[in-house]
Amino acid sequence: MVIAVVTLLGVASVSALLGAADLGWTRVVREVWAQLTGGTSPLSATEAAIVWEVRVPRVVLAGLVGAALAVSGAAFQGVFRNPLADPYLLGAAAGAGMAATIVVVAAPQTTGWVLGPLPIAAFAGAIGGVSLTWLLGRSAGGGTAVLLLAGVAVASFLTAVQTFAQQLNTDTIKQVYSWMLGGLNTTGWREVLITVPYIGAAAVVLCLCARLLDVLAVGDDEAASLGVNPARVRVVVLLAASLATAAAVAVSGLIGFVGIVVPHVVRLLAGASYRVVVPLSLFGGATFLIITDYIARTAFAPAEVPIGVITAFTGAPFFLLVLRMYRGRLR
Repeated sequence: MVIAVVTLLGVASVSALLGAADLGWTRVVREVWAQLTGGTSPLSATEAAIVWEVRVPRVVLAGLVGAALAVSGAAFQGVFRNPLADPYLLGAAAGAGMAATIVVVAAPQTTGWVLGPLPIAAFAGAIGGVSLTWLLGRSAGGGTAVLLLAGVAVASFLTAVQTFAQQLNTDTIKQVYSWMLGGLNTTGWREVLITVPYIGAAAVVLCLCARLLDVLAVGDDEAASLGVNPARVRVVVLLAASLATAAAVAVSGLIGFVGIVVPHVVRLLAGASYRVVVPLSLFGGATFLIITDYIARTAFAPAEVPIGVITAFTGAPFFLLVLRMYRGRLR
């Protein structure tokens, strides 16, 4: 945990110091020191605004979104006892995306409200997507492969509904298309303030339920004999994980594979207990997406690559590796 926290702080600091605009990292350090001590800043007003109103909020938002997606992936894997469960493979992200698109098309003036319809609709869509995937998978006999196929089918259907909704208002097609590719284009601290209440609440609940996920791993009968109500735990964890996914999707669009890559890396480094995997996935997800976002905004500067493209380049090969690791167990 100490290593994870130190790594996150180091990556966040470097990402805030460096960027497409060449301000000089030493000058940025002196700017931070001036703000802390009340001294004279070496930066102009415009350069200071780039640091405090563009870079820093974007780094914070990347950390929040990465933490939300990674911890949701770990929670879904624990609830379904499925190593390949992920907010995107189970339809949570597609459901949140569909609902968010409908809000953007129907009421674009409300998208900046903290308690407005966008995060609430995204949450409802995420719950609906996961529930539909689970019901379809269960009706088809259950099992890992069946659940994943159900998730693919549900995600495809919800994406089709999303595409149809955006066609109803062609003025928002560019906005929705950019959002579907994933990105962290902030307008200051507004997006951070929108996501903090939802992701913070969900993260606390999931961390508190981490030990219970370890109990569920031994089976429902054994968990019940130990005084745990499996159905209640699943409902609470699914609600919290869907809330975190919805909040992330509402501000960043569709950024895939974070919920697969980070929890499995944590397992390889620190063990398979959810008591360890869940909190470390929070820090690992934040670190991973801050690094990915830095690459997306600087690799081809001044042009910016959609962050979903970068995570796909990383996550797709890793997903194939996970499939190979768990071959023979996916039935």
